[in-house]
Amino acid sequence: MIFEQHQIYHIYNQGNNKQKIFFSRENYLYFLKKLGTYIQPHADILAWCLMPNHFHLMVYVHTLEVAISDSLTYSEAITFDSNFNINNDSLSSRETIIVRKRDFNQSIGLLMRSYTQAVNKQKLNSGSLFRKYCKAECLTKTKGITPSFYNTSQGAHMKTADLEKEYPQVCFNYIHLNPKAAGFVDKVEDWEFSSYMDHLELRNGKLINKMRTKEFGLKPALDDRKSC
Repeated sequence: MIFEQHQIYHIYNQGNNKQKIFFSRENYLYFLKKLGTYIQPHADILAWCLMPNHFHLMVYVHTLEVAISDSLTYSEAITFDSNFNINNDSLSSRETIIVRKRDFNQSIGLLMRSYTQAVNKQKLNSGSLFRKYCKAECLTKTKGITPSFYNTSQGAHMKTADLEKEYPQVCFNYIHLNPKAAGFVDKVEDWEFSSYMDHLELRNGKLINKMRTKEFGLKPALDDRKSC
């Protein structure tokens, strides 16, 4: 995936062979915790929705690389970087700090792997939980985006007057309406595992950046329309 700073992206993935990825409420909450660890250092989260076999994120990317500090022994530092060198042998048993860079793709990969490891341990399974690659669509650069790519609460979205402004709102609605569209709930706000209630001020979730959503004029769709 190729990301650019100061752009909005829709990131999504599903279970390998469309299998479930969330098996309990604790699984959902653990994944949300991991979003804070691996996604927020790179991006403001505008919307999110976790479904039994897939997830959706809408993010504004502000930082492509973050600095990661590791406390390593001399032998570990040599393994990490063969060019690492110290002149004083008496320091060889001491710890040193290695600072490295981690890009957004690597952080997303760590999110997938760390969650998979935890679920596999819980379920006594092994192997891949997610499809090999996440997908990411840039919503603020509309070249190559098909107008009918998303459905809205008012039906298929075929044409807009200003795509760079309209597509973020269309995706914002699509993500939040997903549980109702899939038949899991009758009312969108009844689905616990999305940011919809946070945007309606019915819950004070810490993952989303409300100032950023207001900056882009994003507003939650009222749940009084026909589902997509």
